[in-house]
Amino acid sequence: MKATGSRLPWIVAAAFTVSGVIHLVHPATFTPIVPRFLPWRTGLVETSGVAELTCAAGLWRRDRWAGVAAAVLLVAIWPANLQQAITAQQGHDATTKVLAWIRLPLQVPLIWFALQSGKP
Repeated sequence: MKATGSRLPWIVAAAFTVSGVIHLVHPATFTPIVPRFLPWRTGLVETSGVAELTCAAGLWRRDRWAGVAAAVLLVAIWPANLQQAITAQQGHDATTKVLAWIRLPLQVPLIWFALQSGKP
């Protein structure tokens, strides 16, 4: 694997670790972006936090399953990022509006990074 490629697992693992901890310590950060039609929004945020930390643990060990699981989780939570972008448009901060939409396509390389993160 190239030098840059060898950093991919650590980038994804670090992102999942930080995000997973925030999901559990302060779920209110994420409950507003859970699509409104879903019930038990706080429970879903906490569950996704546990899933992120589980993936992070596997990614730190470079387990192949963890890269695949992280990619699946990123696809599963994509609707929350879409909800965030839609909700942001109701605010007055132009930067928040733009960043919320930029985040959506940035999920694609993160999914690819996750898939590349398992041991060869």
